[in-house]
Amino acid sequence: MVQLYNLHPFGSQRVVPCKQEPAHFCCGRDVLFVASTAASCRVEVFAVREQGRCEPLGSFATLGPVLRMAHSQAGPSTHTLQLELDEFIICQKPVELLGEESKLCEIPITLESTELPTEDTKCFQVRYLLFRRFTPEQSPFGFCEETKLHSVQLLPVYQTGSSVTAHEETENKRELLSLFCFFSLPHVGYLYSVGKLVELISTYQYSEKSEQAVLTPQFLHVITSENLQCFTVRCSAAAARDEDPYIDTTVKACPPVALDVCTLRMQLFIGPRAICHFKNHIILLTKADTEDITERRKPTRRMLSRKADSIKSRTNSESEPGWNLYIINTVSTIQLYREMVDYSRTYENVKTESCIHLLSEAHLLVRAAIMDPRFLKSDEKEELLRAFRESCAFLGDCYSRFDTKDYHLALPYYRMSGLSMTEVLKRLVSEDDEIQTYERGFIFYLTHSLNEDLNEELSKESANKVLRIFCLADPVQLPHILCSPCMRNVCPLTAVKYLQKVEKIMPSVVLTLTKAFMALKMGDLMMYEHEMGSYKETILACGFIGQPKLLRQHKEGIVMPTEFAFHLKEMQPGLLVAAAVALHENNKIELEEADTFFKMLCSNSENTIPQLLVDFWEALLVVCSQEEILQELLLRVTSQYVWRISKHHLPETKPLKTTEDLINSCNHFGLIFPWVTAIMSVGSPSDKDYHEDISKLQSLLCGQSINIASALPVLEPLTEAGNVGLTIHVLCNTRLGKYEEAIDQLLKRCPDAAVLYAQHELKDDSRAVWWNKLLPELCKRTRLTGNDCPVLISSLKETLSVVAMELELRDFLSLLPEDGTAAFFLPHLLHCSQRKPLT
Repeated sequence: MVQLYNLHPFGSQRVVPCKQEPAHFCCGRDVLFVASTAASCRVEVFAVREQGRCEPLGSFATLGPVLRMAHSQAGPSTHTLQLELDEFIICQKPVELLGEESKLCEIPITLESTELPTEDTKCFQVRYLLFRRFTPEQSPFGFCEETKLHSVQLLPVYQTGSSVTAHEETENKRELLSLFCFFSLPHVGYLYSVGKLVELISTYQYSEKSEQAVLTPQFLHVITSENLQCFTVRCSAAAARDEDPYIDTTVKACPPVALDVCTLRMQLFIGPRAICHFKNHIILLTKADTEDITERRKPTRRMLSRKADSIKSRTNSESEPGWNLYIINTVSTIQLYREMVDYSRTYENVKTESCIHLLSEAHLLVRAAIMDPRFLKSDEKEELLRAFRESCAFLGDCYSRFDTKDYHLALPYYRMSGLSMTEVLKRLVSEDDEIQTYERGFIFYLTHSLNEDLNEELSKESANKVLRIFCLADPVQLPHILCSPCMRNVCPLTAVKYLQKVEKIMPSVVLTLTKAFMALKMGDLMMYEHEMGSYKETILACGFIGQPKLLRQHKEGIVMPTEFAFHLKEMQPGLLVAAAVALHENNKIELEEADTFFKMLCSNSENTIPQLLVDFWEALLVVCSQEEILQELLLRVTSQYVWRISKHHLPETKPLKTTEDLINSCNHFGLIFPWVTAIMSVGSPSDKDYHEDISKLQSLLCGQSINIASALPVLEPLTEAGNVGLTIHVLCNTRLGKYEEAIDQLLKRCPDAAVLYAQHELKDDSRAVWWNKLLPELCKRTRLTGNDCPVLISSLKETLSVVAMELELRDFLSLLPEDGTAAFFLPHLLHCSQRKPLT
């Protein structure tokens, strides 16, 4: 893999017009501060304009020589870390401690505020992130000087698209996404991610001894004794994964964090000494050694021939300082991206991995620019987005054309590119009919795209081209590919020819069904009958399970012919239902699709639900685990039971499952309560014709799964339906906790079942309804009817027996009517007093 790409990240350079030799410098808010060397104690200030032009703003004196400079945004509080170091022990070994483990370094750190304390400053605390120690004896360079750190930097990356209204508010409004820590020794640099996890993501080996290094979101810039070097970084790859943990899927992708770093450029300078980065500028201080200056200033023959006064007017070369402060513009992201793409083509047919590597670098370069908070206001915003999609398309091409282990990345990169399947086909498939070889990445992309029901409809030419591709590259997929809605315009005659070729090598049930469907599209009924007669019905059902889209063709604008429906209808109903349930449970067919299929299969009108569809709903209830779908199914079957009972409509075929079958196999159907059976025992003879639907409905309401509040509107048509309606009323009131209303309904319409209901339902928290509601109501109704209603009298006696066992004697006495017959109540009073005497 190529490690050095001679690209051009550095653009124009300008000299900062400093009056005195610089020692330190820093930038902030488009202003450059330059501190002079120790003797002058002065700071010059320059405004940084477009293309790196510097205009002097003024200067100010300092009380002493400037040792260090840093710019801080006004507003956010500033803090310093004070280190209390232990004695240095020469024999210590190299150590790397990450995250919480770094506390083991035993270096105490205290936080000191440089401003007046506020509520915010009380919240600050120290968090240990990373500890690393280098020692000479383990160094390959052998000298203590060679293991000293010369650059340490923290680089924050913020959430993409942070909304800011002004430059001054940027720091306050953007939200930190990732944090990176970079530090460098003379011969090696280390880049760590210090977000949720602390980990080393890149190591930089320098070809020469480095003097200083500075990290940016897109590059690492390093100066040596002779040049300025530019390396790629992996910050945007790590930050993208912090922002979206699901980025590595079939929908999205990003080059890996562990991608090898490479050098983009080595730019020669004489005597680089210090460097810093500001926006799209590199600020570089160079200072040549005395011998370098002397060498550069040696007079040539032409210079010696000049007049003496001309020579005298120049300053002595030995006294010239030989320094310069440069502002170097980095080229725009788009310009460098284009250069990377062009450069990648030189490796396209020679070194595929190098080609992918360079295109990945170009992609990360654009991604880093898009993740910059200033992106939303950038003049290049639309151009950067186009470049991002284009880079995704280029990477998709690479993973499709080249034989690589990561071929599957063709799919997410093409999806991110926004290219249609037709456009991808034009990029990768030649126009003539010459035989091409198709790599795994391209086939992987096509297979997934065709199987995922994209809304794209391929032209006849493109669809036939896809057939040819799969026949060459993966013939076993051909039947499944033909069932894709994208292939609606395929020539059926061509499809059958290809299928016949495949059938000779790899026959299958799905292939036969696909041939039968293509025969129907051609109107060739003889061929259709021949293909459909090849397998028994059991195998036929397995074929539809293997390729459910054969059942979906009606939904894709092609009405399923009666011949196809006839063969399906000839199958055992139970087998068809089981096949449809299996398809739904494996996410191969949606609920609405199954509904449409069964309605069409049974040739029912829109207002009538076929029994086969109800059978499917009931069978699906047995295996359904999704609450949302479960409630939908419960309402559907409830609605159908109610409709048939209220309309006196019998199912056209015998149901596959009885009420007893459903109670035994499905926990959503409950045992029918004894009081419900008691009410129905005195029902009208006509109810017996609809016994199965009535008992299924009652069983559902006796279960605990259905949402009664949602079902009330569906149950409304049965409110006046005799004893059936009464059971529905009472069951609903019971599930809603309305026990007193339920008892009123029973006493009014079926008093025989009142006590039976109370014995079954009035327990625990509802037990007090026995004496607060049922006993007073029975006393009242018995008094009004006298001895004419023996059912009420027997119910009252049963109720008195229960209440006498539950209440204290005093409370029991208070409930008895004053005008009651003493002989009637006396046995119950006696029983209550014997249980617990009155005190």
